[in-house]
Amino acid sequence: MPAPVVLVADPLPAHLTDELAADFDVRHCTGADRAQLLAAVPEASALLIRSATRVDQEVLDAAPRLRVVARAGVGLDNVDVAAAARAGVTVANAPYSNVVSVAELTVGLVVALARPVLPASASVHAGQWRRADFQGVELAGRTVGILGLGKVGELVATRLRAFDMHVLTHDPYARADALERTGAQAVSLEELLRRSDVLTIHVPLTDATRGLIGERELAWAKPGLRLVNTARGGIVDETALARALKEEWVAGAALDVFEFEPPLSSPLLGLPNVIATPHIGAGTAQAQERAGREAVQAVRQALTGSDPDPEA
Repeated sequence: MPAPVVLVADPLPAHLTDELAADFDVRHCTGADRAQLLAAVPEASALLIRSATRVDQEVLDAAPRLRVVARAGVGLDNVDVAAAARAGVTVANAPYSNVVSVAELTVGLVVALARPVLPASASVHAGQWRRADFQGVELAGRTVGILGLGKVGELVATRLRAFDMHVLTHDPYARADALERTGAQAVSLEELLRRSDVLTIHVPLTDATRGLIGERELAWAKPGLRLVNTARGGIVDETALARALKEEWVAGAALDVFEFEPPLSSPLLGLPNVIATPHIGAGTAQAQERAGREAVQAVRQALTGSDPDPEA
């Protein structure tokens, strides 16, 4: 009997796909190329993806043998989970693979907003020495608002407490033990905006959170607020944020995510008080290894019924 086909549609560490090749027929395609994906998926029993491949009804209709879609990453924005369930296709992800990496990037962006490291570095590279132009603010004694006290939010809160920051949080689902571990004070969304010197966002993108931070919420902001988003772009209304930054309701923003990626038409690009990075929150060797391994284990379990490696 032929081995089941595992289609790898986005790049994964080669040693992980080599492990699958010992037991399965591993094939590769470029999932972002729609025609290539639709041509390759009909024979696939498993589809391994990251963020570039969109799995919707069209893909599922073209894949009669498909049993599992495994995403080597956290979010499932690019997978129609309901359609997959109707088709009897298991959907798996790696929900905790990148939490440390995202938390560390978040803290780095908070520091970069408080101390103008990037423009100061650029000025020195340009042959200038303008020390007086790059005055920042200390984080110690200031208040950070954590929007969403899940795995990443808790790690960020813990790390910023080490900076002697006061921690507030807004999360209707926050667990009592997480509040206790972080020492965070639970408040309303309005109070979070009114009291925070730094707001950092760590909620998933859902119907309830899309546009959660808009013009009304930004108008509540404490003067001098610095906003960091390493979660999902659609949570923040980019037009409203651009206005708040231009009119100085908000002092600065650091964004690793945008509503549309790449953000070719975002009103935030080019603003001097915006740090923009290309969705690199999970971009560490350790996070990529964990995400890939969890996705590979999900494929193996779905196709063979074996339990995941408990030591992985």
